[in-house]
Amino acid sequence: MFCNQCEQTAKGTGCTVMGVCGKQPDVAALQDLLVHVLVGLGAAAREARKAGITDNDADRFVLKALFATLTNVNFDAEAIEGFITEADKHRRRIIEKLTARKPGRVNASVSAAFEPDHAIGKKIEQAKNLSPKDFLAVNEDVRSLKQLLLYGMKGVAAYADHAGILGYSDDGIAAFLYEGLTALGNPDLTIEEALDLVLRCGETNLAAMKILDQAHTETYGHPMPTGVPLGHKKGKAILVSGHDLKDLEALLKQTEGTGINIYTHGEMLPAHGYPGLKKYGHLYGHYGTAWQNQAKEFEAFPGAIVMTTNCIQQPRENYKDRIFTAGVVGWPGVAHIQDGDFGCVIEMALNLPGFPEDADLGVVTAGFARQAVLSVADKIIAAVKSGKIRHFFLVGGCDGAKPGRNYYTKFVESVPRDCVVLTLACGKFRFFDKDMGTIDGIPRLLDLGQCNDAYSAVAVATALAEAFGVGVNDLPLSLILSWYEQKAVSILLTLLALGIKNIRLGPSLPAFVTPAVLQTLVEKFNIMPISTPENDLRTILK
Repeated sequence: MFCNQCEQTAKGTGCTVMGVCGKQPDVAALQDLLVHVLVGLGAAAREARKAGITDNDADRFVLKALFATLTNVNFDAEAIEGFITEADKHRRRIIEKLTARKPGRVNASVSAAFEPDHAIGKKIEQAKNLSPKDFLAVNEDVRSLKQLLLYGMKGVAAYADHAGILGYSDDGIAAFLYEGLTALGNPDLTIEEALDLVLRCGETNLAAMKILDQAHTETYGHPMPTGVPLGHKKGKAILVSGHDLKDLEALLKQTEGTGINIYTHGEMLPAHGYPGLKKYGHLYGHYGTAWQNQAKEFEAFPGAIVMTTNCIQQPRENYKDRIFTAGVVGWPGVAHIQDGDFGCVIEMALNLPGFPEDADLGVVTAGFARQAVLSVADKIIAAVKSGKIRHFFLVGGCDGAKPGRNYYTKFVESVPRDCVVLTLACGKFRFFDKDMGTIDGIPRLLDLGQCNDAYSAVAVATALAEAFGVGVNDLPLSLILSWYEQKAVSILLTLLALGIKNIRLGPSLPAFVTPAVLQTLVEKFNIMPISTPENDLRTILK
């Protein structure tokens, strides 16, 4: 196997024996094969679209299939095999439609004509002959850009799938994914063409985040600042970790009147700010953080646990029987929720002891999404003009277990008292419970939401730039980002597509970015690695 798509990849170069994340070689091979088959599906679908043929079923499937290959989402070999088989069925159906309308129009490339074997063992053998390095490109810089494109498209697919679950879509997203997949299979793709596709992937991700924001706010209302207890109440309990608000809503409806309290975990914290979800009185509070102590937190939780499309550590055997997955998440030996029916989860929770007593562990405030922040834009602008707010820092991105992520905690702790910290995504769990006070009533720590809410950060920055009559790069704003997996890659590409410069990225730079590609990004956008909190703050505020 060879996998270097996440920040924690072995030795900073690539996992070759098994994934640091726990991904087994057979799963890695099947995921590589799935991508290869998706390239064929993309080529066929792109040709079909040129002939006026669209296929909504294939459009939705591609989102889920790419999403399933994200880091720590689906490690179930049988589930990945199912995606491969379904991808091939979609490809064949589209080719039949295309052949009927435009005989001789079918793309005859190797990837489009590739047919996976029916047996899972044979699929794995096929995959072993499809080295990602050789498949993507011989030239290492072209291969690097193709990987950047692929990983960015995986992030796009994740955001678009979340929106699709709530009934929202943008046809331009599927069209670009097909174009991008086709480009992966093009052996003659140039560096210039690949770089253009990478930046267009960022533009497409902005569209995906925009429709996801629309899906969330039109379905559940605009988030509002809300105090969220970090403790727990005596009684039965279910913990929901992940991103999917529709799954959470379904669980809240199905547990009404059961005496079960629902707790969020990790990226699900912002759910408490949505009016359509906070109306449920048994959505009580937030339990745990994200990565740092996740295994211990899950083991100690005295109830059932639901994972909804979340990047998690591999479940341990001693609590695996209490975990259920939903959406595209899949783990060997873990029960999967079908058709939104949480009956088995509720039964499990009722049979478990729950919390024996109340515990007050403080409160954090969530819900500072774009509408909430922009509603006090006049105060923010006045505070900046009067000198009370000197600078804004967006400290956000992914969390992870690898050493070195304490940089972000130390950075926030070192931010001067006349500065404001905006944060989003699960990286905030390094510092989300810190009391940083206020400036003229404006909290110095503003939680904009989860990674799915990244559109809020873009909207806030754009609105403030317009209010000050400057470009985003001229604002007293610095972006300090952590990355772990592919959704972070897609967000980074969006920022680059918007022309945002001087981004500091860590804890380490992506292994799949070659020195030449990195130099191009430095020259165009002045992207740079983090150093130390003290040095970075000194440089930014000088």
